[in-house]
Amino acid sequence: MTERAPLPYDFMPAVPSFTVESSDVADGQMMADAQVYNGFGMSGQNISPELRWHGFPAETKSFAVTCYDPDAPTGSGFWHMVLLDVPASVTELATGAVSGDQSGLPAGAFCVRNDYGSKDFGGAAPPAGDPPHRYVFAVHALDTDSLGVNSDISPAVAGFNLRFHTLARAVMIPVYGH
Repeated sequence: MTERAPLPYDFMPAVPSFTVESSDVADGQMMADAQVYNGFGMSGQNISPELRWHGFPAETKSFAVTCYDPDAPTGSGFWHMVLLDVPASVTELATGAVSGDQSGLPAGAFCVRNDYGSKDFGGAAPPAGDPPHRYVFAVHALDTDSLGVNSDISPAVAGFNLRFHTLARAVMIPVYGH
């Protein structure tokens, strides 16, 4: 593969940015086994990273938090996490909040099915020998309290709705390869 796929927001309307940070993953840095999938030939821990954000617009009414791999050899990328309806008062997700029983999720927040077929965080699992894949963690500041959808929609439908409600976006892109 000589050229990289575009990032998911390259062709979306431009929106202001704000800051997302993490104690578990860093922009441009290799992710640890904690954020690697346990399956697909991988033996990671499949734990969602801690994420915290600030500098979003004052009129933000809720957030969505997503993770997408544009480098997956699928023709459509790979959604690892789509978390919706995070209240505007929440500015951090603890390590593991979007994994397992998701007891660390804020009230009202929920995941839609990722491309592994589960409604949670699914860790990195690029094919062996591929250049390190990019994992686009994005926090979307939204102009609505709720997108008005349920957990049975696809990531594409979630993305469609996010397109029309995003006020600003924070992005961090760690990598993983083996």
